[in-house]
Amino acid sequence: MSALAEALVDLDAVASNVRAITSVTGTSLMAVVKADGFGHGAVRVARAALRAGATWLGVTSVTEALALRDAGVTAPTLSWLHGPNDDFGTLIKSGIDVGVSTTTHLHAVADAVHLLGLPAMVQLKADTGLSRNGAAGDDWPELVAWARKYEREGGIWVRGVWSHLVDADLPGAPGLSRQVATFEEALRIARSAGLDPDLVHLANSAAALSAPRTRFDLCRIGIALYGVDPFGATGPGEFGLHAAMTVRTSVINVKRVPAGTGVSYGPDHVTGAPTTLALLPLGYADGLPQAAGGRAEVWLGGRRCPIVGRIAMDQCVVDVGDLPVAIGDPVVVFGPAEGDQSPPTVVEWARWAGTNPHEILTGIGARVARDHFHGRARTS
Repeated sequence: MSALAEALVDLDAVASNVRAITSVTGTSLMAVVKADGFGHGAVRVARAALRAGATWLGVTSVTEALALRDAGVTAPTLSWLHGPNDDFGTLIKSGIDVGVSTTTHLHAVADAVHLLGLPAMVQLKADTGLSRNGAAGDDWPELVAWARKYEREGGIWVRGVWSHLVDADLPGAPGLSRQVATFEEALRIARSAGLDPDLVHLANSAAALSAPRTRFDLCRIGIALYGVDPFGATGPGEFGLHAAMTVRTSVINVKRVPAGTGVSYGPDHVTGAPTTLALLPLGYADGLPQAAGGRAEVWLGGRRCPIVGRIAMDQCVVDVGDLPVAIGDPVVVFGPAEGDQSPPTVVEWARWAGTNPHEILTGIGARVARDHFHGRARTS
């Protein structure tokens, strides 16, 4: 390990998760690889997911979409978060579907079509309750009408209609049924206007696994693709998902200290007895949230050991008690259980930090080298 820390990404786990989810949904899957594949590496994850049976890729920007194309990934791809002045022409030339939520964006796509002389594929998004992107109920008929006009003129094809759920990770939440009904009404309006989308999609990871009525033609899989149970299980859970990322580092300093020793800034922690402190070269600049200080643990010396004191920008301190720890000893920050090792999971780190696993995974910084492998065989 040449870097001070590394994130091992098991591409076989990604593939296994695609197959596990497909066995539940029975639909096509869109592998969501935005934010550099949730920090795992978008191109590598995309290829693994496609080989395992995913048929679509999902990203949120022109930059992310073009990075896939530049790497030779030609699979159908939807990009859905844009400013009105984005380079829609490049997306169109690259065969990227454009997610459209407003008439302003639709007109901008139509202008790009006119300049290029090439048709565009768009997917219209309805806001069914999340109150983020998507056309609100009052604006949806106008968006649909303009889309149909452009279709008749031959410049735009509405390939899809879609939306995003609010709380599918809360089984039994009453809002889910309301959203499905709102989405079905939006779909009815679109079809009544003459649109005939090939793809209708609503389900995210949680809904895909637990709410059959949300599956329609395609399920968009984000967090579950990376092996995190959307309902909070810390292991494979009932769906057989396997965590794809392991973050590990090594001890770079060890010191024996007496009782009453302050640790890190503040100090927020003072040792209550003689103990050994191990220094790790990872901090909040690398993705370890400072909010997890005083609660988080790592796997070191064959057991879990607590991080004590404040997590700093570049480093943190672990109390190992009387373990015979030495400089260079390996440390697992989080990852799946393996053999007799039970390191913390990314779900646990999220709980310690008061956030979700998505933030922990996407927060693992650029100083943490990514190392992709298939099972036990590393790839360059």
